[in-house]
Amino acid sequence: MAHGPVLILILVLGIIFIVVATARFKLHPFLALLVASYGIGFAAGLPPLKIGETITGGFGGILTSIGIVIILGTIIGVVLEKSGAAVTMADSVLKVVGERRPGIAMSIIGYIVSIPVFCDSGFVILSALRKSLTRRAGVSGVMMSVALATGLYATHTLVPPTPGPIAAAGNLGLSDNLGLVILVGAIIAIPAAIAGYVWAIIAGRRYRCGDDAAAAADCAATEGEVDAAAAAESYEELKARYGRLPRARTAFAPIILPIVLIGLGSLAAFPTHPLGQGWFFQAASFTGVPVNALFIGFLASLVLFPKFDEETLSGWVGQGLKDAAVIIMITGAGGSLGAVLKATPIGAYLGQTLAQYHAGIFLPFIIAAALKTAQGSSTVSLVTTSALVMPLLPDLGLASVMGRVLTVMAIAAGSMTVSHANDSYFWVVAEFSGMDVATAYRSQTVATLIQGITTIIIVAILTAILV
Repeated sequence: MAHGPVLILILVLGIIFIVVATARFKLHPFLALLVASYGIGFAAGLPPLKIGETITGGFGGILTSIGIVIILGTIIGVVLEKSGAAVTMADSVLKVVGERRPGIAMSIIGYIVSIPVFCDSGFVILSALRKSLTRRAGVSGVMMSVALATGLYATHTLVPPTPGPIAAAGNLGLSDNLGLVILVGAIIAIPAAIAGYVWAIIAGRRYRCGDDAAAAADCAATEGEVDAAAAAESYEELKARYGRLPRARTAFAPIILPIVLIGLGSLAAFPTHPLGQGWFFQAASFTGVPVNALFIGFLASLVLFPKFDEETLSGWVGQGLKDAAVIIMITGAGGSLGAVLKATPIGAYLGQTLAQYHAGIFLPFIIAAALKTAQGSSTVSLVTTSALVMPLLPDLGLASVMGRVLTVMAIAAGSMTVSHANDSYFWVVAEFSGMDVATAYRSQTVATLIQGITTIIIVAILTAILV
């Protein structure tokens, strides 16, 4: 078996292969991770007959803990999108915040909606609302677009049940502590969203959208080029497409209910037994298991179905399954890579080597940021980095439960840094906002850099205090 500096060379070549294969040659991340797993296994000197067993074991192990959770979370997101519940949630936030603070409203709406809904889909769903508020309030279109985009981005990368952070938590052995991951992620996502909003205000003063007429109509709201009635109609037309929108409590229930149940389950598991040991403890323990909590959340989403027919029971659910399939395959392949790394001495040697540099919590951030910037996908960055750093946690001083939770947050911070032309979300924000590419780089890309740096600073402070 290989040893010494050769192990680091093998790992570096494996990472380079994943980045080049996915970013340059557009190889699907599932195949890139799988090929890297075989390559690292053979190069590190694992017995050939053990490599296949290790890869399948790692694939199955990670999906055993989080596979169904990812599926249920994705289905809930599709139901919220198709039923108009996301629009109802946006309306509810507007009633609380008020239309006089449209930028704050956009950021808060994005923060909430992207917990179960992918940020790409969330931005598309809420674009009509964003346009309407931009024109009615007479504010900068760039500011509104970046405020919404960064609000969505914060929880998309940091808060389960979004698949990326769930997968990272699973890779780091936190499937039984998902409530703590949600709690910490939701708290850290607040300064990340605030940082994005502050930059949105600055960018709104500096930049305008594209020069074409459509972009001008969307973005240059301060010119008063579109009257309020016409703007309001566009949002009303959006709501009309859904027919009768669901009530706020039914719209929020599929998100809030699983989070509350997982939180109660984590509370029940405390050694001090704050919930006692009776029937309530048993119920909280059962419903607090992530797969059970997400299934209850799915059952709550059934109330949002306008009717029970082939379109909803098969079409909506089928769409959720299709969306989840790719994520599950990538997550499983990441589990395979993690298992191969654990079976070799790479993790131990790299951890001992890096420990002398005191990289600590910044190492996962740097790896994740490099992967994100190179290949574009936050989910792939979260999955791959968590698999890579799992064997290093003891040597980095992050092996405790809180250390692993904050490692997930550090990886998530890196997976924000940065969104640019190789990221589909960059193009969603640019195209739906009417921004030209240069403006999108100056506003949206810089916003994600600021969010990532802000997040890792918060994580580093928490690590110094709690670990």
